[in-house]
Amino acid sequence: MTDRRLETMANHLLAKSFERTGPAVEVLSDPIVDTPMIVTLDRLKPYDLDPRVTRNPRYDEIKESIRHRGLDAPPSITRRPGEPHFRIRNGGNTRLSILHELWSETKDEKFYRLACLFRPWPQRGEIVALTGHLAENELRGGLSFIEKALGVEKARELYEQEYGSVISQSELSRRLCADGYPVQQSHISRMRDAVQYLLPAIPNVLYGGLGRHQVERLAVMRRSGERVWEEHSKGKSLRVDFSTLFQEALVMFDGETASFSLSRVQDELIGQMAQWLGVDYDVLALESEAGERRQRALVYEPQQRHQLDSSKAPLTPSKPLSGEPHTAPHKTDNRSEQSVVEVDNDSESALSSSSRLQSIQQMVAEHTGAILRENSDTLPVSQGSLFPISDIWNIEPGLDAPERLRVHISQFAREIAQDAAQADCITEVDEGIGFRCSEAPPHDAQGAIPLIALLKTLTTDAAESPSPIEIGPLLLGAAEGGSCTRMSDANLIKFFRLIRLARRLIDLKSDTPPATVAQ
Repeated sequence: MTDRRLETMANHLLAKSFERTGPAVEVLSDPIVDTPMIVTLDRLKPYDLDPRVTRNPRYDEIKESIRHRGLDAPPSITRRPGEPHFRIRNGGNTRLSILHELWSETKDEKFYRLACLFRPWPQRGEIVALTGHLAENELRGGLSFIEKALGVEKARELYEQEYGSVISQSELSRRLCADGYPVQQSHISRMRDAVQYLLPAIPNVLYGGLGRHQVERLAVMRRSGERVWEEHSKGKSLRVDFSTLFQEALVMFDGETASFSLSRVQDELIGQMAQWLGVDYDVLALESEAGERRQRALVYEPQQRHQLDSSKAPLTPSKPLSGEPHTAPHKTDNRSEQSVVEVDNDSESALSSSSRLQSIQQMVAEHTGAILRENSDTLPVSQGSLFPISDIWNIEPGLDAPERLRVHISQFAREIAQDAAQADCITEVDEGIGFRCSEAPPHDAQGAIPLIALLKTLTTDAAESPSPIEIGPLLLGAAEGGSCTRMSDANLIKFFRLIRLARRLIDLKSDTPPATVAQ
């Protein structure tokens, strides 16, 4: 009897009524909130729109650090809807490439399995990811001018897809700033010129690190030459246009960036123009020089004009021998060209009103022979920051919104931490004051522990009782023999600005009117 009961129960359990009736779930959906997870290298791919296409100049240094210390803070990851692989969210493609190399060399599991923070793909995922990578690369090692230009052009394309219409350069500048990567409109114009006119002719020079000032001078040279060409080609039937002529003159110099000479480019361009137009070489050289001066006077701020003029070799090359056609570039004094190539690693940002006033005063002083006294009350502008600071307290109307304040706050926190090579301790979030701060590695010897602890106090609840830190030595400097490293002047300004923005953010969240400044 017992055996029959067991058999009956078994038959009921195996009946079709207990079979799965719904579709099987092949892949679990991604978390909808930030979630830590373990990811293997074979499931993680680099961000495919990363603007960096050249090797990070600190690649070997970063590789040795990861080899000996491991990955202190793995990059955050995300995943596009429907995509099987995870992607680096913002910054980290270099580290991912290094991990692949180290795994291939050592087969050490610590290079294969990564404890990452998964962040859901946002509604505006592509543009958020692209601007995030632009900002991260700017902070961690800089991008070449052409890499920035290509990244900004890709951002333009994404914005136009997002809004369904063509956008102007000023609108592009505004939207990039709102998404955390400020670029001045005039720089966007130069970037587009570089992509359209220079990249097809001198890709090796550009990817080798040709800086913004050299690109600007080439742009001025092209515009001035085009005006001279149009003036002298009226009524003439020529088999070449200026755009083709400029490209042909430029392509001859696509080699090593260090040997690139703007004077030789201009010499070749004017020589070819003289041949086609049948106009004296010196006449074209003088007209081009005058045109370039007018162009700089119209386009650039006084300080920018001074920079361009001071780095500029003489524009009027020697004339070819009388009666000889110009068939090759003239030789010029290479001693004056040794420093012509400049790699511009500074953030592309607008000059502040105070710096413009100072540059105008400097120009007046130069022309009158007066001595311009330094203003000791002027706030030193933070160098190398995505958001240069000319006024700690003032908050522009376009910045006065919680989401934009958080972008600036988290960026300043990351830049301060980066000064001690601990930018990975800062994680941007869409809540609180815009960032979270993890502990600095206990074995760090670069003064990171007190610096990171100071930032951590801003995001820590009082109930958590953060460890005490020596704020005085950190802000003012330790006595002789002290162990605490004083915060740099640039970081001090960023920290004060961060505090101001965080206070305003808290006021906005609590609908509290902003406090007045004591006079």
